[in-house]
Amino acid sequence: MPPSDRTLLERCRAGDRGAWQSLVERYQRLLYGTARRCGLAEEDAADLFQTVWLRLLENLDTIQDEQHLTGWLILTARREAWRVVRRRGRETSLPTANPETGGEADLEDPLALLPEAELVRLEEQQLVRAGLAELGERCRNLLGWLYQTDPPVPYAEIARRLDVSIGAIGPTRARCLQQLRRILERRGF
Repeated sequence: MPPSDRTLLERCRAGDRGAWQSLVERYQRLLYGTARRCGLAEEDAADLFQTVWLRLLENLDTIQDEQHLTGWLILTARREAWRVVRRRGRETSLPTANPETGGEADLEDPLALLPEAELVRLEEQQLVRAGLAELGERCRNLLGWLYQTDPPVPYAEIARRLDVSIGAIGPTRARCLQQLRRILERRGF
């Protein structure tokens, strides 16, 4: 089972570079995707990615609630994106209308860079990825083949890979989803 964010943060505070690398790998897609959704070009998104990790390093001793690290990282990424856009004078690349109210977007508010629903969706995706990482390899592979590949891997191929009958896939999937549900509930999802 991969270490929790709390464990990784504690190890980071103790100077463990491996723990830092694990955090970066765990959240790199989320942060890069957040930067791109905020309208940043690829080069600016890469710079923002580095800046967010620098901010985490600067605030490592002040983060009190490790269970909300995902939200902290997203909010920091959004704020940094706002600063990049302001500094470069590219406010026109941001949405000009607030999709919830139909009025103008509030460019002074870094939280206006992404709709709340998008932020919630990103946090949920990260929680599910973290939950999947806690599953055993067999369940992680099965759920990945069924739900994370496009198109899904056919049942016959899954049965061959797992060395089970096709009829065993459904019950195995149900047990794996139940395990994932318990993990997500434990994480507050």
